Amino acid sequence: MTDVSNPTQSSWRRRFKRIAAGFLVLLVVAVVAGALYERSERTRVAREFPPPGKLVDIGGRRIHLDCRGTGIPVVVLEAGADTSGSSLWYLQQSAVAEFTRVCAYDRAGLMWSDRADGLRDATAIASDLHKALQAAHEPGPYVMVGASIGGPYVMTFTKYFGDEVAGVVFVDAAHPEQAQRLEQASGHQEEDIPVVFTALAKLAWTGLPRLLLPAPQIPELPAQVVAAIAAYQPVSLEPAFAEAAAFNDTFREAGTLRTLGNRPLAVLTAAKPWDAYSAEQRAAAGMTREQWQRRQAEWFAMQDEEAGWSTRSTHRKLEDSSHVIQLERPDAVIDAIREVVEKIRG
Repeated sequence: MTDVSNPTQSSWRRRFKRIAAGFLVLLVVAVVAGALYERSERTRVAREFPPPGKLVDIGGRRIHLDCRGTGIPVVVLEAGADTSGSSLWYLQQSAVAEFTRVCAYDRAGLMWSDRADGLRDATAIASDLHKALQAAHEPGPYVMVGASIGGPYVMTFTKYFGDEVAGVVFVDAAHPEQAQRLEQASGHQEEDIPVVFTALAKLAWTGLPRLLLPAPQIPELPAQVVAAIAAYQPVSLEPAFAEAAAFNDTFREAGTLRTLGNRPLAVLTAAKPWDAYSAEQRAAAGMTREQWQRRQAEWFAMQDEEAGWSTRSTHRKLEDSSHVIQLERPDAVIDAIREVVEKIRG
């Protein structure tokens, strides 16, 4: 018996194939156009927003290091988990440069620094920073200043290069046990990075993140600095997520050193009360007032522990600042750095 195909069904199949082929062509054209757009934008960004410091070769890749002022000890600024890198220290750097040498830098892949392969934990980051300081001929002694996750990075740097570290400043610094202890205290588990953001980070070469990511809102910084942060945000996103993926390793490594001996230490802690936040900010926290207060009490306990890591420490709680103290209370950060520098000199 002869098999005769249904002419109507065959027609629909041909039409579907043409539609699919057309869609594929459009997709390829869109991806190519996006890649060319992103390439053009990166050229423009490099021209309009050159690095304020210098690019230091550390063995086949470059780290952006911005050093200003004169004097010793040399203050080294380690930023928190963000795509903004050294730019978040803008409000401190010029002021600190008036009384000593100060260096801000961008970790691998952030802002002006070249990307790096492999695990981006505290050990890798401390190694990069030390290589950059040595290659740039910026010898110690150092005052290491760490904000947020910068605290564990600073402690890891001190573990491996302790002879060069004369003092430390913690700016609402992360604690090695914070993930477990904060969750246990509040009953609230922090959410993972949304999948859409991790996907966008992988697609930076297509230009999509540059088109879709919201512009950063940092009213404390000059417009030109915020524009540079926005311009480099699409390429900084994936390296920032790579650091976040290694946080467990970072906390484990940093937790192996919990003493600074008699090195001067200044600890700044964000202590803004619940009622001082807006309704939108409280809703975004995803916690009730009671949960948040229990969480804050545990945070204070861990900050007190950090202050106990040195026999020569001071601890200041700032009730008018949230976590980003370097933006909301830059004067407090400058004062803390000056305090440690003067103790070392004295």
